[in-house]
Amino acid sequence: MPNLVKPISSLTLPDAARIKLRSIDHPPATSDLAALDALLVVVPAGKAAAAALRRLPSAATWQGLHARETDTALTCRVGTLGNTQQTILVLGYATPSASAFERLQLAGRMLHAVAERRPARVGVLVAPAAGQVAEWHAALIAAAHAHSFALPDYRSKPPPAWKLVELQLYAAPRLPLARLAASATATNRVRWLTALPPNALTADSYRRLLQRVARNHGLRFTWHDEAALQRAGAGAFLAVARGNGARTAGIAQLVYRGRRAATRSDVALVGKGILFDTGGTNLKPHKSMLDMHTDMSGSAVALATLLALAELKAPVQAEAWLAITENNIGPEAYRPQEIVRAANGTTIQVIHTDAEGRMVLADTLALAARGQPKLIMDFATLTGACVYSLTDRYSGVFSNRPALLERLQANGSACGERVWPFPGDADFDSDLDSRVADIKQCAVEGAGDHILAARFLRRFVPDAIPWVHMDLSAATRREGLAHVPTEITGFGARFALHWLLP
Repeated sequence: MPNLVKPISSLTLPDAARIKLRSIDHPPATSDLAALDALLVVVPAGKAAAAALRRLPSAATWQGLHARETDTALTCRVGTLGNTQQTILVLGYATPSASAFERLQLAGRMLHAVAERRPARVGVLVAPAAGQVAEWHAALIAAAHAHSFALPDYRSKPPPAWKLVELQLYAAPRLPLARLAASATATNRVRWLTALPPNALTADSYRRLLQRVARNHGLRFTWHDEAALQRAGAGAFLAVARGNGARTAGIAQLVYRGRRAATRSDVALVGKGILFDTGGTNLKPHKSMLDMHTDMSGSAVALATLLALAELKAPVQAEAWLAITENNIGPEAYRPQEIVRAANGTTIQVIHTDAEGRMVLADTLALAARGQPKLIMDFATLTGACVYSLTDRYSGVFSNRPALLERLQANGSACGERVWPFPGDADFDSDLDSRVADIKQCAVEGAGDHILAARFLRRFVPDAIPWVHMDLSAATRREGLAHVPTEITGFGARFALHWLLP
């Protein structure tokens, strides 16, 4: 049967932010409303709202909208201005103490309120009394990009695209518009790649896409194929790849140099790119396997972050290492109790073939570490245990530098992609002791598997290199998350960019 889905090799990544962001140094006048399809206004919750609304054009309409019911913080109301444009009015109630996540959440609700009409030109105004004026503008910019972005759709008659042409930012403070757009675009790229079906995003088509993207962004690209990985001694990655019908798996390396004097990278971004995970010989049941095309989200985070750095011409030396394969069943697939040797010489006793993510990351981390980057950050949809611990609202973080954990948590709070640190004490290693190899792949029982997975991965990063591991338990959430309306959230790129470009 022919493959009826257009292969990704003939596609390109979604364009960089197509929404024009226009700062206007004064509040909107009545005449401005005639050119707007929607106007989003943030006012303080409580008694201060009325005073803020009196200063708006068509104040009576806004006041009528406000008077419908008691204003509750972090909620919004929707009305329509009776002009020829039938401009949609959205009123959001803020508190000065709103967290970054709460700001994104309300911004998402406000954009959701206008999404059905698919407005082309949207105005944004934040009342000074609402506080955090720049932060509210930034949240609404992120939400506008997330809601108007179309994920891959293969229906014969897909819904019409939302062509949001312009976001007019009224009385806005000076904002880093290019950076805000780049961060939003990175999140959308993660969402788009993660949503692709597994017969479109294959190892071969991913490689071709990365070649094209690297060329367009001036990046150095190297594809470490199975033959090269065999020479490098990457037996952990190759064990997982053995089950594939085609010998197309590999590790992609993309390098961005933001400064002329390039000695070693400031950061190596490592991503798990399991394009489909059957569980291998330890086969997953139906419901657990159904959405395993999203198991490559970590690679999309690493890639999208690197592309954003390149597009911003950030003064950073960075590289991305993407571990790209499937975890399939078949006569050559790896099995429990096999012993394999990783690229750093560590021997591994295989316990469960569905713990493939830590196997491919082990070799990818070891290879990335050979260049002695100043920091390694890896991103992976690694364990169900992390979801059980945190739900899908947070992602877990680990580090070989305990002093970084508080900063990582603060970074998540500041950007709205919340993370929670877990312990990584050395005594956890006893659960991975092996009688026949240097280390077990995982424990037989699943308790604390996210912690044990991090302890396993740490074995492949030299102690001299600071390392951060993010277990992406928030990569998917059925109801969406914060400002992102879809199940695939794109979590991770916003966090990484905020960390690298504070």
